[in-house]
Amino acid sequence: MKLLDLQVPHDWVDYNGHMNDAEYARVFSLGVEALMDAIGLDEAGRRQHGYTLYTLETHLCYRREAHEGQPLCVEVMLLERDAKRLHVFFEMYDAERTLLATSEQMLMGIDAEAGRPAPFPAPIDAAIGALPSAEPEAWPEQAGRRIGLPPAKR
Repeated sequence: MKLLDLQVPHDWVDYNGHMNDAEYARVFSLGVEALMDAIGLDEAGRRQHGYTLYTLETHLCYRREAHEGQPLCVEVMLLERDAKRLHVFFEMYDAERTLLATSEQMLMGIDAEAGRPAPFPAPIDAAIGALPSAEPEAWPEQAGRRIGLPPAKR
């Protein structure tokens, strides 16, 4: 599901001539905000439900460079969920649909007043149920990876 379109601004470009690594994280953070809007947790929804999302964990993979002025598109799919958590997978593409980066994230639903995890309010839960999802055997190749060096060859 497409969430966000934007272009790489000048101040996101670093000394290597491409988008700084921190800005990839910013784009995916904006993607989380767009996801929140899409499921009814925009500013009004957060106020109405007294509810928000926190990011618990993220795994960002850089695939290709992005450059100043380049159009970017962020898409999301739901990998797993329970009553309080979302395991989501974001993909960042350029205008030619070249995959530039991915961000796998675990998001936690939070009762904003208590500052504690809480089940999704019913309307938010229903909106989450309408998100595009993937069965475990159909997850993107980058999903579920761990960081580590391959075993040394002997």
